[in-house]
Amino acid sequence: MLSLYLLAALTAAEYDVVVYGGTPGGVAAAIAAARQGRSVALIEYHKHLGGMTASGLGKSDIETREAIGGMFREFTGKVYEHYVEHYGAQSENARLSRQGYYYEPSVAQRVIDRMVAAEGKIAVFLHHRLREVRKEGNRVAAIRVSDRATNAVTEFRGRIFIDGTYEGDLYAAAGARYRLGRESRAEFNELHAGVVYQDYETRTFLAGTTGEGDKRIPAYTYRLCLTTDAANSLVLTAPPPGYDRAHYLGYLDDWKQGRFAPPKEMKDGVGYFAPTFNTVVRALSIAELPNRKTDVNMNPRPLGFPFAEENYAYPEADWERREKISARLRHLTLGLLYFLQNDEAIPAPHRALARRYHLAKDEFTGNGHFPWQLYVREARRLVGLYTLSENDTIVGPELGRTRIHADSVAAGEFPVDSFPVRKREPGHNVLEGYIFMLDRMTRPYQIPYRVMIPESVDGLLVPVAASTTHIAFSTLRLEPTWMALGQAAGIAAHLAIGAAVEPRAVDPNRLQRELLKHGQVITYFKDINQADPAYAALQYFGTKGFFDSYVADAKSPIDAETARRWWRLAGQPETPPADWLKPGTTRGEFCNHLYRRNSQ
Repeated sequence: MLSLYLLAALTAAEYDVVVYGGTPGGVAAAIAAARQGRSVALIEYHKHLGGMTASGLGKSDIETREAIGGMFREFTGKVYEHYVEHYGAQSENARLSRQGYYYEPSVAQRVIDRMVAAEGKIAVFLHHRLREVRKEGNRVAAIRVSDRATNAVTEFRGRIFIDGTYEGDLYAAAGARYRLGRESRAEFNELHAGVVYQDYETRTFLAGTTGEGDKRIPAYTYRLCLTTDAANSLVLTAPPPGYDRAHYLGYLDDWKQGRFAPPKEMKDGVGYFAPTFNTVVRALSIAELPNRKTDVNMNPRPLGFPFAEENYAYPEADWERREKISARLRHLTLGLLYFLQNDEAIPAPHRALARRYHLAKDEFTGNGHFPWQLYVREARRLVGLYTLSENDTIVGPELGRTRIHADSVAAGEFPVDSFPVRKREPGHNVLEGYIFMLDRMTRPYQIPYRVMIPESVDGLLVPVAASTTHIAFSTLRLEPTWMALGQAAGIAAHLAIGAAVEPRAVDPNRLQRELLKHGQVITYFKDINQADPAYAALQYFGTKGFFDSYVADAKSPIDAETARRWWRLAGQPETPPADWLKPGTTRGEFCNHLYRRNSQ
């Protein structure tokens, strides 16, 4: 409850759209709404916007680039422009940026800040925390937030609210129902749900797998930006508070038992870094970035991995408790780096390798050169009008593509991939809950608008901690996908305001058409790109069941039977006009005709 003093000092502000959470998904929602002419308040707990994208996650987790467009593609384009402008198109830094998909955190921060600043209708409020949600009936009417430095309280009134937090804090405070933990296999008929022990090389299930649901969540870590440039290095000369080498001795067992050997199957972009093979330094997953920097994740494969179970209380904790959990994980992370660089039990060549990598002096300059955002892989998950499950992300027996959703507003594409939920257990040679990159099963899939709509709370959209199962969240929870959902939420908020309806009543067909104007991908095809004149039409009708595979075959002549079937699926009366079926009319041209007719 707010104190009487705070109530007395309360100030009020009113906006069309209020976004709480400056993650990439929240940022995309704010920009999208502002570009539609709406006034936007963008409120963030930390002193920075951008979430993990600006706080250490320097390589974009994306397998199929063609499946993610819209604002995320705009972001990567601006990142690439930065490296080309500053270093030249043929430079090593431009090459290492991989067309803007790999970047230094400071560059991502700069790009995000400039994208937000370019929209004159966005007011940004950093270092603020949610205090209270005010509702009128089932509808969110206002939120009260306090400045973390001054404790001054502001009431933000809005026509539509968007929860852009990783934790689902706004909708939880609004009383929306949510899930926490893992469903059982039986609940949604998901093969990988519940308690699971899996060989990460073969992906086969191991003894102990029961599929039972529980409240456990994947481990949180920090994503580091380390440098090999001695002039830019902050060398750890002392261990962090609470350092205990016993936390890390398990890594030596992993090394001695061969768990740091090269993978059986090499794959670019998953943290396989040859210089660390067969060394204890493979406790870190390293990827090269521009300017002699590296994106460094904590490798979840070793049994010595100490980060699991440390975060169980985090999702529902208050921010004081969350800060303590975050500090504990920060110290564990710095402790691991110190251990690898200094502990005499580490072979000298391994220590020498670890000593090549240090915190970068020109990154996170206001936070001890350490990332400010904890990597919250999964917390609360909304219970919405639709729950995305593992079965939405795999190709079913009746189709040559994943499940079709008529209200698809984005595409997902990253493989199911979830960090361990438990520490090392006697009798097991893998960590429980670790599911590594099910790229042999996951295929590009459609994400329905309904996953962002709470069951009963109105005036609210949820593009980040959306309505999915634990397994489906492990593929949706990537920043490129969240930016796509954020863009959809921002435009949906605009449409809801314009039509004077709740978000649940927004016409998904109109929303889809507006998203397609802005380069969003709502249906993935492997044989077309945005240069195709029928691209938008094919995307749109891909949500209506026109295509049973990832091949649009847009250049081939359409046959009469297919034309009649598509005509019926589009809800048109009678039969297609004769001139639409003249010899040589292609499938793409027919879709274009129909797309224009449906817009009238």
